[in-house]
Amino acid sequence: MSDALQGAVDRGEMVPWFQPQYDLRTYRLVGAEVLCRWDHPEWGLVRPNDFIPLAEEIGIIDEIGQCMTEYALTAIGEWNIDISVNVSPVQLESGDFTSWLEQSLARLRYPAKRLTVEITEGRDLGDVPPLVARLDRLRNHGVGIAIDDFGAGHASLAQARRLHATELKIDRHLTGDDSPETTAQIAKAVAFARDAELRTVAEGVETTAQLHRVRQLGCTRGQGYLWSRPVPRDEMARMIATA
Repeated sequence: MSDALQGAVDRGEMVPWFQPQYDLRTYRLVGAEVLCRWDHPEWGLVRPNDFIPLAEEIGIIDEIGQCMTEYALTAIGEWNIDISVNVSPVQLESGDFTSWLEQSLARLRYPAKRLTVEITEGRDLGDVPPLVARLDRLRNHGVGIAIDDFGAGHASLAQARRLHATELKIDRHLTGDDSPETTAQIAKAVAFARDAELRTVAEGVETTAQLHRVRQLGCTRGQGYLWSRPVPRDEMARMIATA
């Protein structure tokens, strides 16, 4: 697989899929998360969990991440909605990605605040102060900083404070667990977010019961199979046109 990954971006095999996000007060489509899919000529669509760790290991995550961010910026310009994109902590270990994105933002004709970078919290972030400095540079341009999969892995409210986050994405496992302990955990996160003026996005909303629960707890946005699975670019464009 590592040999096949080499040059996949240049061959146009890395393609964007989108999952819409909805405002939980109005139920309007207000944004989307861009998700990477590897469209391999023999294997078909390969999900990121199957190749992103390898891309990080062999050193090509930067080009994949930059490719997806370019798709995100293009989508913002075409659809005029908020778009979030996953950024691996590996991409932020040097200043190259940050510098590239700053240059890209300088050429935009629309607000940078439409873009949110999601920091995956399933692994240790390593040397945090330099990473925070790079994220702060992006925040100064108006870019949002989201803690992805909040409530899983290394994610914590302390980490959200340290990274100067602007958004918490509640992990799907919390969304799907209606136990009193998990409900209290979500309520605590939402209260923290409200006090810090952060946006909260409930991931993995699959049922109306889950929707009512996260809405009642105060989450501001939701995404999940209840509305839509991730879809190709053309299908996302149709959803926006008919929203």
